[in-house]
Amino acid sequence: MSSNNYEKFDVKVRDFCGRTKIFFIVTLSLVVLSVLSTFTGVDIALEFKGGTIITYSYEGEMAESDIEAELTKLVGSGVRAQQGESLNGSGKTMTISFTSTEGLTAERQAEVSETIKGMYPDSNLAVLDSNDVDARSGGEFFTKCIVAAIFAAVVLILYIAFRFRMISGWSSGVCAIVGLIVTLIVTYGGVALCGFDIDSNFMAVILTLLGYAVNDTIVIYDRIRENQERCKGMSIEELVNISNSQSLRRTMRTSITTVFAMIAVSVVAGIMGVNSILSFSIPMVIGIIAGTFNSMCFVPTLWVFWQKKRGNTTVKYVKAKKAV
Repeated sequence: MSSNNYEKFDVKVRDFCGRTKIFFIVTLSLVVLSVLSTFTGVDIALEFKGGTIITYSYEGEMAESDIEAELTKLVGSGVRAQQGESLNGSGKTMTISFTSTEGLTAERQAEVSETIKGMYPDSNLAVLDSNDVDARSGGEFFTKCIVAAIFAAVVLILYIAFRFRMISGWSSGVCAIVGLIVTLIVTYGGVALCGFDIDSNFMAVILTLLGYAVNDTIVIYDRIRENQERCKGMSIEELVNISNSQSLRRTMRTSITTVFAMIAVSVVAGIMGVNSILSFSIPMVIGIIAGTFNSMCFVPTLWVFWQKKRGNTTVKYVKAKKAV
């Protein structure tokens, strides 16, 4: 590509399309790694599987791992114990979750309490709350989230196809959704590797990224459309390189600001021991980084690859319409 074609653009143009193979290999590697992360053991939260949650108040010290091991022997199903503090800060709490399709009977809950008292006789153990979680309600919530995600993807394809019809709208829409799917898969892989549960926080991250991750792609598409008249006669790779370079600073500033905000939240949550926030903020960091890479590197080069396969090697559009 001749640097003379770039002289009329007041920006340092980087050769994104020249690294297409690298971007494709990195993307494919991340997707494969994310899929393989499933085999490391992914936990589905109790709210989706059903079960019982019992919260105790206690004094002294308790070991979560010891309680989990002993109660697993007793009930024969998955058990998770988590320490905390009472709302008024006057004592400690232990929340124990039991995975079960039917919940624990009153007799079995009494056995659980007696077992913990036997392990820690001086703990002054007392039941604060006990709730059964219906797996059907969690399944309905999960299904609604999936339907919402699919509906959002279809709407995005239609919107991008219409708005960017001057740059072959359907291919633009499909490429954007492919990049979004890759972002969500990589985010899932990050959640699995970090050991977080698939819970309502994970679904919140997915729904948030549906809107956030595609935003940068739309900005780049807008640049491509605006540059068509000025780039008439250039190769399709040059058009994308210029448009990408013009969007680079804005995209990086937005992403870095958001990532640092999420990291700050994660640090504070880690210090305070608020795991429920960590299971949202850390996947968001992973999703934003993956989404930025896909928007800047993978999606535009995938669009170029598609156009070249269709025989569109040069910019032939005379004039781009203004954004609506």
